[in-house]
Amino acid sequence: MIIIQGKLIEEDLLREHFLCNLDACKGACCWEGEYGAPLDDAELGILEDIYEDIAPYLSDENKAVLQEKGLFTYYQGMNAHGTPLQENGACAYLTVGKDGVARCGIEQAWQDGATSFRKPISCHLYPIRIIEDRHTGIERMHYDRWDICSAACTLGKKQQLPLYKFAEAALTRKYGADFFAELEAYALYKKEQDFPEQQD
Repeated sequence: MIIIQGKLIEEDLLREHFLCNLDACKGACCWEGEYGAPLDDAELGILEDIYEDIAPYLSDENKAVLQEKGLFTYYQGMNAHGTPLQENGACAYLTVGKDGVARCGIEQAWQDGATSFRKPISCHLYPIRIIEDRHTGIERMHYDRWDICSAACTLGKKQQLPLYKFAEAALTRKYGADFFAELEAYALYKKEQDFPEQQD
């Protein structure tokens, strides 16, 4: 465990490799699991503000679920709000393309410039999960290992892409460029110490 800017970080984020392989998993993280994607408090209002912009990217079935359950749901099991789920357990914001791959309707709207909100930060960061100690406010980042992501682990190792680098855009979005620069500097230092023969 290391500490950067007051955040606790498991070193698996530096050691392990990861690169999403949608051809293999078909976006299964959008429909597997017990709960919807965790939402920050600020994201609740954002979803309300942007709903009309993202609605054209959602199916009629999904819009019916959101109308019935609301744009977010409180889950006792994770003690937090999250995205609502369809009856089959899939995220209510999920869309499925002609290629059979599940994608985020919010992100598709963002890609088209319909909204400036890309998607919930928990989705953007995945497989990194952030747990906040409610007593101290200290945040801990850990690698959420899930067997449905095994193809991503294999591809990441093949491409030699560390998990923290895979999540660079999300980590920068969450904590800023200075935080990521410090994290990367430590990761490179650690790699040099552990594997000096791999350095130029």
